[in-house]
Amino acid sequence: MTHPLWTSDEIAAATGGTASAAFSVSGVTFDSREVGPGDLFIAMKGEATDGHRFLDKAFAAGAAGALVSQDIAHPHVRVPDTTEALNALARAARARTSARICGVTGSVGKTGTKEALYAALDRAAPGEAHRSVKSYNNHTGVPLSLARMPREARFGVFEMGMNHAGELAQLTRLVRPDVAIVTAIASAHREFFASEKEIAEAKAEIFQGLEEGGTALVPFDSPYRDLLADRARRHADTVLTFGLEKGADIRAREVVAAPSGGSLVTAVLPEAELTFTISQPGAHWVSNALAVLGAVEALGGDLAAAGLALADMAGLKGRGERHCIAVGGGEALLIDESYNANPASMAATLRTFGDVRRAGRRIAVLGGMKELGAESDAFHAALAGPIEAACVDYAILVGEEMASLAKALGQKVKIAHVAKTAAAIELVRHEVRPGDAILVKGSNSIGLAALVEALAGGKS
Repeated sequence: MTHPLWTSDEIAAATGGTASAAFSVSGVTFDSREVGPGDLFIAMKGEATDGHRFLDKAFAAGAAGALVSQDIAHPHVRVPDTTEALNALARAARARTSARICGVTGSVGKTGTKEALYAALDRAAPGEAHRSVKSYNNHTGVPLSLARMPREARFGVFEMGMNHAGELAQLTRLVRPDVAIVTAIASAHREFFASEKEIAEAKAEIFQGLEEGGTALVPFDSPYRDLLADRARRHADTVLTFGLEKGADIRAREVVAAPSGGSLVTAVLPEAELTFTISQPGAHWVSNALAVLGAVEALGGDLAAAGLALADMAGLKGRGERHCIAVGGGEALLIDESYNANPASMAATLRTFGDVRRAGRRIAVLGGMKELGAESDAFHAALAGPIEAACVDYAILVGEEMASLAKALGQKVKIAHVAKTAAAIELVRHEVRPGDAILVKGSNSIGLAALVEALAGGKS
């Protein structure tokens, strides 16, 4: 028998609110555009808008009830503060579950690792694994993801992000993971941190929420391995390292390029050995897969099923999804990495781009990287080396941040530097030929997803 996600009585008890009527819900959202039949709509107040303005729209879309801070004509639970009520509902979801929980953070790779771990757990226990969707990894996304976790779930995987010290400490105490992963440390959000070491310290906050007997997974190949391991030992019963180098507790003994573009990996774990294929290309994905295997074992999952899931995993939208697009009687390959970018992920993606085998020419459309602070120009200029190493034939640079890279490249690579994505779209359309490979990557706010949609979404 499937139980409702929440009843009005449970919502009221969790939040300290008052229910206007009896109702039950099968989902939770605070975005009126996402409301579906049976959902609970949380009317949150933000700086730009107030969710109470969209209550009629939410109920017209099928909402079964609402969480509000004022009386309304629809079924609801009234609370003093809906943001605090969301956190309370998240705590209640965590308190009632017997699921084994994993928290994932890192400067790069956290969304891909979260999705891969979910796929690995769901492969062995279909319908019994839950994860945060999209990149719901902040102070509202994490509690929403917890509130959505079915009471019958066996596993939960939650992505946690931050751009200031102290944020992860709060999120991890909501999630209370049994296993915590730090994927990698890199210069993301450097505008808010004086050094990468400070970023590592902030990422290590994830270990503070570990449950008794918890396991921490730390990147062995990172220069901050020892710092992360030290912080983990203060809270974890077991600390395991993962990586490509000898000495890691979970390591890749052998990595061979697979014909499909991924990798054939033989992984050695403390209690097992597994040979599997990872569908996604690049050494960074091998590292992510090793973290996934360590988490699966620590959570009590099925390693063999995890290997199968990693082999079948498709590219994620904005994070490596590949499209074959029609061009002049032939096809070109479009690699969508448009969701986000920082210096480490840019370099890793360019390395992988250089390995694309069937490319006639390599066209890289690269958008500016945000939140890099005073070192922004230096970080952008430093991409010249990876671009040359990847044998990029034409670099289309988007955004004012890219001026330093354009200068660093000089005459070494054909370049175009434009202010907006719209101009980049026209350049690519004019330039692309059958057999080309096109990489699209930049910070989300640059808007390169529009280029992907224009080329792969059927727009002319």
